[in-house]
Amino acid sequence: MSDTVIRVENLSKKYVLSHQQKGGSSSYNSLRDTITEGAKSLSQKLLKPSDHKTFYPNREEFWALRDVSFEIKQGDTAGFIGRNGAGKSTLLKILSRIVEPTQGKISIKGRVASLLEVGTGFHPELTGRENIFLNGAILGMSRAEIKRKFDEIAAFSEVEKFLDTPVKRYSSGMYVRLAFGVAAHLDPDILIVDEVLAVGDAQFQKKCLGKMEDIGKQGRTILFVSHNLAVVQSLCNRGIFLKQGSVFADVSASEAVSIYLQTLEQSASKNLLERTDRRGKGQVRLAQVQVSTGGENPSTTLAIGRPASFIFHVTSIIPGMSCTFTLYDQHGQPVASFNSATHSQEDLNVPELGMKLICEIGELLLVPGRYRMNVAIFSNGELQDHVEAAAILEVEQGQLRGRPIASGTEYGSVCIPHRWSLVG
Repeated sequence: MSDTVIRVENLSKKYVLSHQQKGGSSSYNSLRDTITEGAKSLSQKLLKPSDHKTFYPNREEFWALRDVSFEIKQGDTAGFIGRNGAGKSTLLKILSRIVEPTQGKISIKGRVASLLEVGTGFHPELTGRENIFLNGAILGMSRAEIKRKFDEIAAFSEVEKFLDTPVKRYSSGMYVRLAFGVAAHLDPDILIVDEVLAVGDAQFQKKCLGKMEDIGKQGRTILFVSHNLAVVQSLCNRGIFLKQGSVFADVSASEAVSIYLQTLEQSASKNLLERTDRRGKGQVRLAQVQVSTGGENPSTTLAIGRPASFIFHVTSIIPGMSCTFTLYDQHGQPVASFNSATHSQEDLNVPELGMKLICEIGELLLVPGRYRMNVAIFSNGELQDHVEAAAILEVEQGQLRGRPIASGTEYGSVCIPHRWSLVG
């Protein structure tokens, strides 16, 4: 008997995107509009496929997934990685039977429990207690089986005091606690978890990851989506890298992460304004990132212990604009983040600066190595532009307050200024 529990064959998912005409004055449809759209939909079925775009000039097709095929064996812990919009969440929704595929087929053997986005799987009007029994029934468990697991679920979720409160009154953190407790403890053969674990405190995230490790050791199957590449490498034995809706690599987790990071670095060499792999409203866009040591004789070669200057050129200046950038090490782990919206008394307002934002560091504390930079531009808290791998930094060895710091260290990415007092 085959130990394959999930088989995906030539799976594709298409969405039809509607674009509002310029000058449109309404963001909602009247009853007349709804009836008109219904008539158009009926007429569209009678049209030839080639007539579709003519009839709907403001609609376009978007393929979230295209010809995806793979098999998952019993006991596999598979991590799905890729950029935002690569199709990861869409794939998990199809495997969870929440979304129907446009083409292709899937076969799943065993009981599936899913934890996708906050709000999926629970009835908001029911209490936490009632939802535990409802989810267990959906998974095919008897009431007696659910009762045996109930106390364990409640204790793990840490929401015992609120079990008789309707979940619509739960915070997102409380919701995820209970949802994960239910999904992980009702003995599913296959557990599907999306990035939803990013909600909540770090201690509970650690608790959830520990529980997922226990489930994997029991020989059950886990499908996991996360942007935390270190967690993917430590938790998963397989890595499936999705790129633009297709499987780009299906290898070991460490190999998949390595391939993914290589593709990000390749993107960094392209002209930023020509890149389409970005998110945000786009009222202002990142045009260029310059990195130097600053001062009267700037150099593009950064070194630990020396000053560093990061200049972000943008296409326009709009009210309430701020910039956030995060540096990642060669393993994909975030090392440091900088946010201009978090003000300091040292910050300067320079009206004549032009269309650029500058972040200056008096003493770079990064150990020698290679780092990737993600950049996000906001306006009054609203995302305008987000670019992954906007720049790649090379930090050379140097001195930190007279102490030589060489490359090749295996103990982190940051060196903190310090002093020793030695006996003798």
